[in-house]
Amino acid sequence: MKHFYHPHFKLGILGGGQLGRMFIQEAANLDVKVYIMDNSGYSPAREVAHLFTFGNITDYEDVYYFGKDKDVLTIEIENVNVKALYDLEKEGVKVYPQPRIIELVQDKGIQKQFYKDQNIPTAPFYLIERQDDLKQYILQLPFMQKIRKGGYDGKGVVPIKSEADIVKGFDAPSVLEKFVDFEKELSVIVGRNAKGEVKCFPLVEQVFNAEANLVEFLISPAQVEAGIETKAQNIAKKIITKLKMVGILAVEFFLTKDGEVLVNEIAPRPHNSGHQTIEGNITSQYEQHLRSILNLPLGSTEITNASVMINLLGEKGQVGKVKYLGLEKVLEWKGVKPHIYGKAITKPFRKMGHVTVVNHSLDKAKEIAKEVKNTLKVVAE
Repeated sequence: MKHFYHPHFKLGILGGGQLGRMFIQEAANLDVKVYIMDNSGYSPAREVAHLFTFGNITDYEDVYYFGKDKDVLTIEIENVNVKALYDLEKEGVKVYPQPRIIELVQDKGIQKQFYKDQNIPTAPFYLIERQDDLKQYILQLPFMQKIRKGGYDGKGVVPIKSEADIVKGFDAPSVLEKFVDFEKELSVIVGRNAKGEVKCFPLVEQVFNAEANLVEFLISPAQVEAGIETKAQNIAKKIITKLKMVGILAVEFFLTKDGEVLVNEIAPRPHNSGHQTIEGNITSQYEQHLRSILNLPLGSTEITNASVMINLLGEKGQVGKVKYLGLEKVLEWKGVKPHIYGKAITKPFRKMGHVTVVNHSLDKAKEIAKEVKNTLKVVAE
């Protein structure tokens, strides 16, 4: 592999959404040229990529031919053609995260079995093949049913609380996960390079929009006892080390009311729960991912300021060319840092951007974040 500052070094990303866009903004600081492939000509990363290729990231030939001249190939979404990645890896392309890890994460059933086999704490679960199988577990309700493949951002998940809910269930291979009586939802991002160096970011707290099942606020640092953070970070380190993964891994947790930390899901890429690191930490998650996959020393993950991140979601009932109401107003406020993703069309609950509020006081940052949420609206023209 050529060194990253070689003039012909090529780093490719499968997927051209906002994660790719923010990654490229960090890669530019080291003059790393990033090549994007996406099946949308309007993808957020297109305008900032060194070169954009229109292609289907789930198609073998598209992925193979895009990746074959790259020195390093990475992802910004797990729904990619893994067979092509295996073949590229055999031919010498550095594929990070490795194809075997992407394959594991693509299937929530395999993912849950990995936790069980490695004694990683997670909610009790059962694997089913079809909707009718739900009837076998009536006496053990309630469950959260998660389809094994293809779900994201709250899609592919449905609560099964009573026998009457079975008709709402998915008729597809799924995980039945016992409901967890949790106090908070937490997340840790951990990075590992090929040398085996591992570093964790501080624990963050996620507050969800119940209707959309998407993160509405992210709070850094999480307001938990120190022992909880240590426990979560140790689990994240164990997972990435057991996987021998290269790159960054987001590990989402439930904090139960009796103080247990249970793994919910993992994502082997930059993640919504790490956006605040751009302004709130010495090294951002995107820079850490870049350092990891280039086998560079990992950066300091230390918090520089308390921060709260607000996801900018399309307003209900609004579909069409996007307009941001209140943007100039919030730009007047100290410590408010908007990130607009460049998506031309808004839809209800679509992620259109985020805002990070940084402040020396977490309570003050929370207060300003609430004002941002009430002021800045994503609507259609």
